[in-house]
Amino acid sequence: MRLARAATGRFKTLSFWDAFHGAGTGASALSGEMLFRSGPAAPMVAGSEHVAPFACYACAYGYKTDANGNPPLELCNTACARMVDYVLSREGDVACVVAEPARAVPYIPPPGFWNIVREACHKRGALLIFDEIPTGLGKTGRMFASEHDGVEPDILVMGKALGGGILPIAAVIAREDLDVAQDFAFGHYTHEKNPVTAAAALETIAVIEDEGLVENAARVGRVALDRMAEMKAKHASIGDVRGRGLLLGMELVTDHETREPAGDLAEAVLYRALDAGLSFKTTMGNVLTLTPPLTVTESQMMEALDIIDAALSAEGA
Repeated sequence: MRLARAATGRFKTLSFWDAFHGAGTGASALSGEMLFRSGPAAPMVAGSEHVAPFACYACAYGYKTDANGNPPLELCNTACARMVDYVLSREGDVACVVAEPARAVPYIPPPGFWNIVREACHKRGALLIFDEIPTGLGKTGRMFASEHDGVEPDILVMGKALGGGILPIAAVIAREDLDVAQDFAFGHYTHEKNPVTAAAALETIAVIEDEGLVENAARVGRVALDRMAEMKAKHASIGDVRGRGLLLGMELVTDHETREPAGDLAEAVLYRALDAGLSFKTTMGNVLTLTPPLTVTESQMMEALDIIDAALSAEGA
């Protein structure tokens, strides 16, 4: 954020509700998760504005996807993206729009979403910053999730996976004309410019490329989505399946028409699966979120889905 403010001379940020960009005071203000913004966490840092995110299955604007999960673009006209332009036009002092190019819930952006936001940022003088910490380095079947949409951000942030899941390292990549850090004191940190973690990051990238792990994520993810679609047809409790690569989600509901979240069922399935040797997490209370490592094989993925299938059957769902 300091880089964006230094580069633009502006002081506000615009991000999306339900996003997660960190749990510190500043990061929580930028994020949109209620858990990190209420109670002891308050008050937040001033200047962080929010809009509703893309979430076609649970659209904040009331539009509904079809039976195949496709958004009604001819009706909604990508209202979620156009609201970004509207807010930027009214705020007038926004340094940057910060977002997850694919939400880790997961939710995949509707076609054209990021093109509209990219143009809005350009028109209104705001930078577009992508947080690729959960999605970068191959997770979605491309090296970066934003590549799926053909949109280049002004600044890209990555971390966690960059250290191979072993050593802590993060990185900020920016356009050359935004390289203004030498002119400002952004602060210095204990683990900054660590040569050991930098070496780990370089080797991590080399392994991903040499072993074709991005391609593996794309291939296994396609097979997994096909299997999840079969499970959706089998289990009435599965309202939606979605994802890209190895960022996959299965949303459980009590009713397909109202799409009421089945939080209790999701928790029961989670613990049944854990007893059977499969660990995953739920997000938004009712979404079974599967983010296996890039090295996962097709047979391992099918075994994991077999466990979830059996857990749903055991719950009569």
